[in-house]
Amino acid sequence: MQAKKLTTCVLAASCLLMSSLADARMYRYKDDNGRMVISSTVPQEASTRGYEILNSQGRVVERIDAAPTEEELRQRAEKERKQQEAEEQRVRDKALLRRYRHPDDAVRALHRKVDELEGLIQLKRGNISVTESQLDAEQSRAANLERSGREIPDATLDKIERLQAQIQDIEAEIDTQAREIEQIQAEYRADIERLEIITEQERTLPLEADSTETNP
Repeated sequence: MQAKKLTTCVLAASCLLMSSLADARMYRYKDDNGRMVISSTVPQEASTRGYEILNSQGRVVERIDAAPTEEELRQRAEKERKQQEAEEQRVRDKALLRRYRHPDDAVRALHRKVDELEGLIQLKRGNISVTESQLDAEQSRAANLERSGREIPDATLDKIERLQAQIQDIEAEIDTQAREIEQIQAEYRADIERLEIITEQERTLPLEADSTETNP
């Protein structure tokens, strides 16, 4: 019985030993002088240069690449940035082609948008003219009262101030829309130039709208 137990223990120990040997790992790397070293551990300074993992038979089972340098990291980040920009441009191009099939389509859209905004500006200028006429009438009335030695009513003065404020507000709106037109023109021109590239077709219409042009 004891002999059987002893045999079992020996077999178990042998299995553990064989398993330990099979799982043994060694490391091969270059030291600071460039010489190849095989060791059971890898120094920190050597691990950054990359190393190989060997099994108990001395065969390479895994290669660990060297840590990237700062220049490599910079180049990698730059490559990823360019890839991201290219993907974003691809998405923008796809959306652009869904809106326009030819650069001239974008030119016509530009003309329509600018005409719309310029029409609003003309309406606001008309409102200014009307308000200025009302202001002139109130100022004339106030001047006549002042020349006759009579006191100008507060209601008249309030109305004059209100009309002046209205004119200033409308002028500010016109300035805002004029800047909006400039921004829209810049955005559309960029789209038109991009369309010429991705469609390989040039626009045939002028960027500035012709008053005689009939939009379809």
